[in-house]
Amino acid sequence: MGLGNGLRLTWVGHATWIMETPGGKRVLIDPWVTGNPVVPDELKDPGPFDVLLLTHGHNDHTGDAVDLATRHSPKAVLAMIELGDYLEANGVQNVIGYNKGGTAEAEGLKFTMVDARHSSSFTQQDGTILHTGDPNGYIVTLEDGRRVYVAGDTSVFGDMALIGRLYKPDVAILPIGDFFTMGPFEAAEAIRLLGVKKVVPTHYGTFPALHGTPDQLRREAADVSGLEVLDVAPGGTVE
Repeated sequence: MGLGNGLRLTWVGHATWIMETPGGKRVLIDPWVTGNPVVPDELKDPGPFDVLLLTHGHNDHTGDAVDLATRHSPKAVLAMIELGDYLEANGVQNVIGYNKGGTAEAEGLKFTMVDARHSSSFTQQDGTILHTGDPNGYIVTLEDGRRVYVAGDTSVFGDMALIGRLYKPDVAILPIGDFFTMGPFEAAEAIRLLGVKKVVPTHYGTFPALHGTPDQLRREAADVSGLEVLDVAPGGTVE
């Protein structure tokens, strides 16, 4: 059945996505293209975008954030406050740095920052590690009122039930790779906690350590009636 009503999600690779909204806005999520072994050549520059959305500071999520934001001048760059300070210090414009529980509005969309269980730091060119606040996820409220849960890198945690109860996401982008995030077994429980029926898996297959697969998720969540696991190869689009 897919996503419907004009929503499109293109997997650039790893945890990098382009969200095209029903109202025609482009949201780039966690850009890492330089050195990413699974990104198709045609997406190494994803093109212009309206909003840049960052879930945490790790290089495999923000490695190209400064370069792409400088090149394409999005109307808003959303991030945890400390990560936002780092971006501003490196010349990025239109940064909205905020925190969990808050909602920022940009380009006709609403971005509610929610919890994630992970870590967040950026390894600088000289090898020093800069801590960039807490990791987070987002509830993105689209122009038509539907909600997309961008979990970011996370383990499963009990308050996903609270996220489900408060925001009732229509779609969830969930990591399934294991090792650095939850794997299929834990992601299946996240689906149950959230009460979501459309799931787009992410953060898997880039390296051997990220061995979780969409088919494993389908098996682990076989008890969830009506579940759609919508997976594509890097460069593919769920729509």
